[in-house]
Amino acid sequence: MLSILLGLSWAGSAPSAGLDERILKNETPHIVSQCYTKTVDDQGRIRNPCYACHTQSQAPNYLNDQDLQLTFSFPAPAEENPWKNLYKDRRAEIAAIGDDEMRDYIRRSNYLDAEGRIIPARRLAEPPEDWDYDDNGRWDGYVPDAYFRFDDEGFDLDPEGRPTGWRAFGYYPFVGTFWPTNGSTDDVLIRLDEPFRRNAAGEFDRAVYKTNLAIVESLIRRRDIAIEPVDEAALGGVDLDRDGAIGTAEWVRYDWAPREGRLMWYVGQALEEQRAGRVHLAAGLYPEGTEFLHTVRYIDVDESGDNRLAARMKEVRHARKRYWMTYAELDSRMAAETKEKHDFPDRVRVFRGNLESGVSNDQGWVYSGLIEDAEGQLRPQSYEELAFCVGCHGGLGATTDSSFAFPRRFEADGFQRGWHHWSRKGLDGLPEPLRRAGEPEYAFYLAANGAGDEFRQNREVRERFFNADGELKPEMLERLREDISVLLYASPERAMQLNKAYRVIVREQSFIEGRDAMIETAGFNVHPWVDQNTPTGVEEPLLGY
Repeated sequence: MLSILLGLSWAGSAPSAGLDERILKNETPHIVSQCYTKTVDDQGRIRNPCYACHTQSQAPNYLNDQDLQLTFSFPAPAEENPWKNLYKDRRAEIAAIGDDEMRDYIRRSNYLDAEGRIIPARRLAEPPEDWDYDDNGRWDGYVPDAYFRFDDEGFDLDPEGRPTGWRAFGYYPFVGTFWPTNGSTDDVLIRLDEPFRRNAAGEFDRAVYKTNLAIVESLIRRRDIAIEPVDEAALGGVDLDRDGAIGTAEWVRYDWAPREGRLMWYVGQALEEQRAGRVHLAAGLYPEGTEFLHTVRYIDVDESGDNRLAARMKEVRHARKRYWMTYAELDSRMAAETKEKHDFPDRVRVFRGNLESGVSNDQGWVYSGLIEDAEGQLRPQSYEELAFCVGCHGGLGATTDSSFAFPRRFEADGFQRGWHHWSRKGLDGLPEPLRRAGEPEYAFYLAANGAGDEFRQNREVRERFFNADGELKPEMLERLREDISVLLYASPERAMQLNKAYRVIVREQSFIEGRDAMIETAGFNVHPWVDQNTPTGVEEPLLGY
């Protein structure tokens, strides 16, 4: 049954439909393809990739969805798997694309032209009729404004050398889907709102901005954050290191317990805004106006065989925190959603928004984005394509204020203190991250899942890390502890095949049937149909951290 959401939604990834088409073809685009994975392998062994996303959450994420490791809890419209691209055999189409053709394609940018100008920004300046949702003759949504010209502190600079506000950071990729070996390279940039970048006089101040970013990181990660030495007096007299004196600080100490009278404060103009009640601060939450820019790209391979960001982008994803929600408001919202799911198990989630203004996750954030058109240029994503993003960024126990990457940022003892873009330094040579209990994180995922991807389709990882009996190879786990690229990087041959597989989807414009680059069909390991509340076979949930 097709859903029409009161004029707020539309779909249309098929070439014959306009982007402002107001019919939602897949009623549950937020239930992603990985959720249909069979949790019993061909030898009857239980596999649990679900724990990574569905886990016991930490307030103010009140979802606590570890029960989804145990049961396929889908509403009736989601029982039939809508991600039909998983079942298509594309080997002939992949073989028809030449290696040189593919390599040339991914190395030509669809974001920056030869003069360094932002291509999609120029296209959005005169949007076609079906991009203009409100019919006012102009594009009112997010216009890409990052130039990907980074200095030695990770700050993005425009062609005149001025900071755009965006700052790149290195982070440990989340397990599974976003490892390059499973289809894409990607990067993430953060930008705080203008008051966080200015001093009390209203001028851009790099020291103020870096300090506010560290304060936000301290609140998100609930821990002390090392910083370069700063003069606390020059930053408004905030005792950042909690030593009881206003002097030179080398740490932002996490010390937030408002019921005990222990508060934390921003610096610069943001301090004035906080005191006036116009911006807010709380553990586990980003302040209003925080933005993330996430580009998803093809896999390029350098002369040494290492994976690198391709110049061509598959997607440009943008998130902005539009409004603040308190702990109580977030708790109340989740309680209401839980009650509705209990009372009306077949009722599907409604997403507010449109292709121009973005789609809300009802937790303060709005998501918008661009994706390749059939010719490889970046176009706005339709409502249905955007609702797909909200499934992960607004409905998982694993996220921190709906985000994945920033809580996984590298420590200050690393390259450029962890503030760098992947174009400066890749993943090769990085040691494996640890879970809170001390186990190596990626090895834990491999053991729980029995594979390197949710679909258990990555033959390369299986052959590299598992023996014929499905047991992990100790020698490979030892290598992984010292260098995560032995797991995360695809071989040049696999990278080429994955790039071609995705290029076929782009030509079809069939994103609403799935965006996963599949070299072979995933049919055997994915349910075509799941009856509501079918047990997964997992008996005890795992913690995702």
